[in-house]
Amino acid sequence: MATELFTSWGDYQIAIDRLLALAQHELRIYDKNLVQLKLENPARIEMLKRLLANSRGITLRITLRDAGHLRDQSPRLMELLRNNGHRMAITETPENLAHLRDGMILADDSNGLILFDQDQPRCKLIVDDIGGTSAYLRRFEEIWQEGGHPFSASVAGL
Repeated sequence: MATELFTSWGDYQIAIDRLLALAQHELRIYDKNLVQLKLENPARIEMLKRLLANSRGITLRITLRDAGHLRDQSPRLMELLRNNGHRMAITETPENLAHLRDGMILADDSNGLILFDQDQPRCKLIVDDIGGTSAYLRRFEEIWQEGGHPFSASVAGL
């Protein structure tokens, strides 16, 4: 059980890689727009592919306040969604949650990376501590249950 605090964007990126490497069964992400998470990085895409290939059911859930970056600037993630739509779900939060400023990545039930404010790199990495992640797991589920707009990789057309 360990908790580490970080205060730079560089350390935040290192913590993201550490957390993604820990994910074995499920990954939950709540973020403003995925820009700072840099999930388009090929090494991170490979970690997500590994997770999706080794699990059953919905393994990766992402909820965003703004899905524009995902739609317009994330071709690798869009391909991942197209190929693994049965194992991942993405939603855009409803307007009533637009004021929220934090973010989180939760790997399984005992690991998490918590970003305290979307514009500042202050964050904490929680490793192997279900007690330390339980409040964040509840918070993620509450945000997820608010609904919002399901995001799809398919292009709507006539």
